[in-house]
Amino acid sequence: MAVVALENDLGVRVELNEVSQMIQRASPALPELYETDETAWLEAMSELIRTERLADLDYANLAKYLADMARRDKREVLSRLATLIAHLLKWGFQPEKRTNSWSVTIEAQRQQLAELLESGVLHNYADEILARAYGNAVRLASRETDLPLAKFPRTCPYTLDGILAEDDSDSA
Repeated sequence: MAVVALENDLGVRVELNEVSQMIQRASPALPELYETDETAWLEAMSELIRTERLADLDYANLAKYLADMARRDKREVLSRLATLIAHLLKWGFQPEKRTNSWSVTIEAQRQQLAELLESGVLHNYADEILARAYGNAVRLASRETDLPLAKFPRTCPYTLDGILAEDDSDSA
């Protein structure tokens, strides 16, 4: 990373890396940078925080970005949980149609969910939305198997820990 030496207003020599240089050039235009180059904007926000220049942060867009990240993480948990449950239902209700693809999907979703749920907040969220994810999963499984919705239990028969646990039996 290129480093440039500058003299500040008090005559003190200051060395700036490329990100610091970009921030110096872009500080008045950080909201515009957010709209045009999100990655550069994130680097600028990170550098401002690292150098404790908190007054220069683009607080409005930073708050929006962080809220968007939280929603994206929650959507991913719900989607992966529903996909995993749907495949567990298919596995359980159509044993004669089991495929390696179903088994791989179950394992992949378990792994991805386990990684996401390392965050205690997301783990708690997964517990909260288990019933909702189950409802989504039943609809998916019904469509994919052509089984009627009434064929599946009305309430979720799984616990979050049970869903995430690797099962060495023939139930995936």
